[in-house]
Amino acid sequence: MSRGAPPGASPPPGAQTHIRPAGPFDLALLAGLHAACFTERWDEAALASLLATPGALALLAATAEEPSGFAILRAIAGEAEIISLGVRPEMRRAGIARRLLAAATAAAGDRGAERLFLEVAGDNTPALGLYLSNGFTEVGQRRNYYQRIGGAMTALVLSKEIPPRKA
Repeated sequence: MSRGAPPGASPPPGAQTHIRPAGPFDLALLAGLHAACFTERWDEAALASLLATPGALALLAATAEEPSGFAILRAIAGEAEIISLGVRPEMRRAGIARRLLAAATAAAGDRGAERLFLEVAGDNTPALGLYLSNGFTEVGQRRNYYQRIGGAMTALVLSKEIPPRKA
């Protein structure tokens, strides 16, 4: 996945992050990023199936020319859901997730969504902090949603209104 940065390297200070829509030729890259971010990995076939559903979109982030993160969302019938958002562990705490969240929110709004939903593990303090600081509020819970070796974890369902885009 890397084109030059050593494993474990964080982005250089002041590195630019660029976000673009993912296309069908990005499935291997998306699968690799997902595997780097999560224990439960989605392969290319699963991602292709997901992205073939109506209203689905993936965004890719590159920081200092290195693939650094992704967001997968679906927007339909005035609502949107962030299905997955991840940043490579060695690239975290550099504002990449915040940029992906803003881009996903804008993309959902561009597709007519007025409200954005997502689920986050109740013990994922960094992600929860990111979402709450960006206007999300808890609207529900899914008990025992995330299955883990040490036991199940509750998912918090968060939501925020997408402000109308200014013309």
